[in-house]
Amino acid sequence: MFKESGGAVTFAVQVVPRASKNQIVGVVGEAIKIRLTAPPVEGKANSALIDFLAETLNVRRAQIEIVTGETSRHKRVRVRGVTAREIENKLK
Repeated sequence: MFKESGGAVTFAVQVVPRASKNQIVGVVGEAIKIRLTAPPVEGKANSALIDFLAETLNVRRAQIEIVTGETSRHKRVRVRGVTAREIENKLK
């Protein structure tokens, strides 16, 4: 699920926009399912995802990037400066 290489960890996320609150729901297949209150327009859900992950993982926004899936609910996210174990522990 978490792939670590070059000082960064990459993992899949399934986003559910327009939810009642921001939260991690669980795991769907190989992806972490995250509900966000933001609508899926003009990059608002992507920005909300980065904010939510930064707060949850206790890292800066600049350490997080959406690698693929900017216009999809299925995204691949890369977080720099943390280990896969740290991310796994914080997302549980």
